[in-house]
Amino acid sequence: MVDQAPDHTELYDDLAARRYFAKFDRITGHMPRVAAELERDGHLSRPELRLMGGYMEALQRSFQALSLKYLMTGRAEGAGIRQRLAFDRHESGFPVAAELLFMANDTAQAMGHLAALPSEDELKDRMIRQIVGEHTLPTGLQYSLAQRLYYQMLVQGGLFLARNDVQAQWLAGDDGQRRTWLLSWAVYDTLVNLPVIYLMQVEDSGRVPLPRDDRRWPAAQSHLMAQSLNGLKLLTIAQGFDTDYDDLHPKHLKRLHLGPMYSSAFTLQSGPIGEVLAEARAPEGQDWSLVWTLEVLTASGSQREKTGWFSTAERQTFALDPFMGRGAETGASATHRFVILPERPYQVLAERNPPGFHDVTRFVVAPAGHVMKVR
Repeated sequence: MVDQAPDHTELYDDLAARRYFAKFDRITGHMPRVAAELERDGHLSRPELRLMGGYMEALQRSFQALSLKYLMTGRAEGAGIRQRLAFDRHESGFPVAAELLFMANDTAQAMGHLAALPSEDELKDRMIRQIVGEHTLPTGLQYSLAQRLYYQMLVQGGLFLARNDVQAQWLAGDDGQRRTWLLSWAVYDTLVNLPVIYLMQVEDSGRVPLPRDDRRWPAAQSHLMAQSLNGLKLLTIAQGFDTDYDDLHPKHLKRLHLGPMYSSAFTLQSGPIGEVLAEARAPEGQDWSLVWTLEVLTASGSQREKTGWFSTAERQTFALDPFMGRGAETGASATHRFVILPERPYQVLAERNPPGFHDVTRFVVAPAGHVMKVR
């Protein structure tokens, strides 16, 4: 690994890159099972779970695409090709946000790249002929094949990008009634280099259903995407939306940070997690932990507020965390923290029982992949 910035590091060889992506492939594979446990505990509804699962599958596909892009890291540099994944070694353990921005740009140009590259079969045939006829490693052809597979994944879609625009799912209500929508969107937060998922339950008192309203829907989508990129408190996001749209009433807002990821092989961490991973000395593939933070904001009621000389609008009243005045600080009704880790690091964590982890729900991943919740 090569230091790029105080908190960013590059993976400089193919073995390190493959280990990094193999670790994330395992970790992202566990995410849907942990989300299912959150649904069983009442933290997520069934529709929310389905949407969360979709974003998690998209995140796994994005990592798989990046693994193809950087498959030849280090090996192709002799041919004048320098490609190295940059990741946040100190704070998140995830690729830096610029990697997702580059991938979005690559997606826009993927068809052109594919048209310029030989077919997959032709590349494989040329590789065999070079190995047999010239007795040399076809490094350049291997790189071209990896890039072709990368661009093919981009064209297929279903990826978690830097911006994943707002979608609406109908929950309840019909013509003449208030409709209830579940809005979902996600971003790759550039401040913390983490994927973040948002879920907002909204009551719609407008005449035209929100997703079919050419006036409100594009504006609401732009509003929420703009608000989600600045690390704002949930209360600020919900109140701003409530104020700007008199006929859209946010009732619940949730935000889930899917990270940080800590690994003794790749990240530098201080404090309890670092000590746990160091003491566990877990084998490769088991030396990690993943932290999730779920923030929840709930409307406790509503009131009429004057908006003009002769007009009023419904405004929501939001319940904030009543404990120790934390609600004003966090801007949320509740904040839940979870840590996901394999058996051996969990055993060390349970034995040490460090301060700060008493209110953290723990999920233990068994070698076979089963996930078990432990308090």
